[in-house]
Amino acid sequence: MLALPRTHARLPATLEITIVDEYGEARCQAIAAERALTVYLNKREIVTLMTLGADPEALVVGYLRNQGLVAAREDLCQVAVDWEVESAAVVTRHPPEDLEARLATRTVTTGCGQGTVFGRLLESIPPTPPATRLRQSVLYRLLDNLGAYNATYRSAGAVHGCALCRQETVLDFVEDVGRHNAVDTLAGRQWLEEAESTAADIFYTTGRLTSEMVLKVAQMGIGVLVSRSGVTQKGVELASRFGVLLIARAKGKHFQAIHGESRLVLDAVPPRRPGDRC
Repeated sequence: MLALPRTHARLPATLEITIVDEYGEARCQAIAAERALTVYLNKREIVTLMTLGADPEALVVGYLRNQGLVAAREDLCQVAVDWEVESAAVVTRHPPEDLEARLATRTVTTGCGQGTVFGRLLESIPPTPPATRLRQSVLYRLLDNLGAYNATYRSAGAVHGCALCRQETVLDFVEDVGRHNAVDTLAGRQWLEEAESTAADIFYTTGRLTSEMVLKVAQMGIGVLVSRSGVTQKGVELASRFGVLLIARAKGKHFQAIHGESRLVLDAVPPRRPGDRC
């Protein structure tokens, strides 16, 4: 497969500013970057994303993929990002015939940093992901391994992180100002073939498990979705519909499995502490 022409217009994920602390002392502080990037598909303005700018082409490709606006990687002709005008131009061979209808129909969601799903995407049914079994011991090792991958959060905060994993191995990790930007960037990297992530069977996010997150992970063909945060009602409903095992509030040795009765292997049950609920 030929490489897709692209600009590789990456920018630093953090910037330094001067702050005054509680002692009245001035010092430098790293903060997360937040840049506007307007996406054009075949010269049609689609959306403006707020992003770190660390991997903009992958973000744009993944966004269009997850919104159903580009059907296949082979349809992509070019991705060009120009930060001087804060725009990303994507050229495809086969734009959706119902593009205008899709853009006219939007569902407002709880997405952090994005918040819309175009057209009737929530009504679509992606292929059923593999019914991956998850061992409790593997989950604990994965959570331990993920601790080494949140560099931007440790230095600046104010970002979410997402990862594609193969059991306890982290294949690819992305941070951005919104968790949907991070998942879209990972989806874009899969299509751009920049990461060994096609074998992923677990998706991890620091954000809450909403309907849009479940839908995007199902579209990527991944059957296990793990978060250190909680779930929403619609997220649980779609997980049941699409066959996604949800692991919520996963921190340390604690987690809450949803739809995991037949796919979760309890092989590392921790001892109960005094005061724990039975």
